[in-house]
Amino acid sequence: MDDIAEAAGVTKPLLYQHFASKRALYLELMETVAAQLIDDIRTATTTADGPRQQVERGFLAYFSLMTSQQGAFRLLYGRDGEAGDPELGVSLRRVEDTIAEAIDPLIDAGLDDEHRRTLAYAVVGMAEGVGRHWIASRGDHGTAGADEALLLATRVSNFAWAGLRQVHRV
Repeated sequence: MDDIAEAAGVTKPLLYQHFASKRALYLELMETVAAQLIDDIRTATTTADGPRQQVERGFLAYFSLMTSQQGAFRLLYGRDGEAGDPELGVSLRRVEDTIAEAIDPLIDAGLDDEHRRTLAYAVVGMAEGVGRHWIASRGDHGTAGADEALLLATRVSNFAWAGLRQVHRV
C-alpha cells in the first residue's frame, strides 16, 4: 500500500479510508478495468457492418486495451489470483462470463443456446490465452502501439473467423 499511495500521490491513511486492504483495492481496480474492457468490446461490435467485422473489431478492442494499458491488463490477467484467493478467481470468472454473454448473441448461425454459449467461451479463451502469452513474453518491455494491437487482432480474428464460419449444428 505504501507503493500504491506514493504512485497515486496520496497518503497511505487516505487509501485506507477508501479501501480496507490492498486486496479490496485490487478487486475494485479489477472491476473497473473489466467494465472498460466489456464496454470497449460491446461498442466495437455494435458498430460493425457484419459478422466478420464484429469478430475483427471485438478482438481489436480487446488487444487495444491490452497493448495501450498493459498495467490494467496485467491487473486482470497477469497473475493467477484463483490459486491463492477464491474471491479473485470468482471476479475473473465473472469478467469472462460477462464477455462471453456479450459475444453469445453475435454468433448467429442457427445454433442452439448451449452450442452458441460454448463457442462464445472459446472466443474468450482465445483472446485471453493470446493475451497471457503476450504479457508473459514481453515482460516489462515498454509500451506497445496500435500497430501491435492490430496485428494481434488480425491474426486471431482470421483464425477465429475461419472456424466460426464453418460452424454448424451438431
